Amino acid sequence: MKKGTIISRLPHLRRHPQQDVQVPSHIETIQGNGFSWTDILNPTRAEIDKLGQMYDFNTLNLDDSISKIQLAKIDNYDDHSFIILHFPPMIIKKGMPRFSQLSVFIGKDFLVTIHNGDLKPLVDMFLQCKENQQRRVELLSKSPGFLLHKIIDALVDDLLHTLRRIVANLDEIEDDVFDENKSTPKKISLLRREITILRRIVNPLRKIVLETSKSTQRFSSPDDDLVIHFDDVIDHIDKVVETLDEAKETMEIYKDTDFMLSTEKSNKILATLTIIFTLSIPATVIGAMYGMNVNLPGGIETGAWLFLGEYTTFIVMLILSIIPSILMFLWFYRREWLVD
Repeated sequence: MKKGTIISRLPHLRRHPQQDVQVPSHIETIQGNGFSWTDILNPTRAEIDKLGQMYDFNTLNLDDSISKIQLAKIDNYDDHSFIILHFPPMIIKKGMPRFSQLSVFIGKDFLVTIHNGDLKPLVDMFLQCKENQQRRVELLSKSPGFLLHKIIDALVDDLLHTLRRIVANLDEIEDDVFDENKSTPKKISLLRREITILRRIVNPLRKIVLETSKSTQRFSSPDDDLVIHFDDVIDHIDKVVETLDEAKETMEIYKDTDFMLSTEKSNKILATLTIIFTLSIPATVIGAMYGMNVNLPGGIETGAWLFLGEYTTFIVMLILSIIPSILMFLWFYRREWLVD
């Protein structure tokens, strides 16, 4: 057997949280034109072992198909290929993998897809083929290679919907960044994390899809050029990659902008507090002096001033405190330290 190349890639996450809907486990087969499509959802170890007996697949590939830590790859053999692809999950929960794995065995007369049911376009496609004869003819009338192209195309198109949501969130954050009444650091951090995880998946996805188009051509009819079909999918992936790169740069700009605006706001607050503290220094100094246990002019021990009444000393101390503060305020204003 000829072993193919293994192309590495990493996990991911995405999308707005949705209701956690449990998808029932199943292993079902639909018969197409000269080949069958077997879909295994939430597979058990026993079901995977049974699949290996039916098709004589490599044991290591069967283990990889249900492993939660596999990297995306493609292994080519004489009579079939084994492919692992990663896509963003529909539901984001703490502690769950940041990607949804699709494992595929493809041969001349069969296509086997293994997943956990969180790839909604794939689940819907299989259900349509079961219940809609016209849809079944459309998808299963050609070859396993063509059907695989349709599956990957639907999953990549789903990425475009996620992309539109991210762009909408970017526009919302842009408005919030310049709104002093809204806090944006957490929103920016969450969206930056989401964009980063998406880029981990989408950036290598182009290589995987390109290699898949070449490797699965042998499982298609000679008249059906899969490379041409997959070119459209690759164009969509390129668009996703380009938009994510732009979104990443935009998020960095928003992060820097939010930091500068927050710093400016903090500086204004500190400047206001500093001015208030500075203007209160004369009163603080005079009050501290007259709080000492020493004889001072106008004090009780030396005879209080009474030429303005019994509160003469208080009035004099108040005037001595206010005059320096007014002079300091006028000096600050002249130096334009109080100008916004």
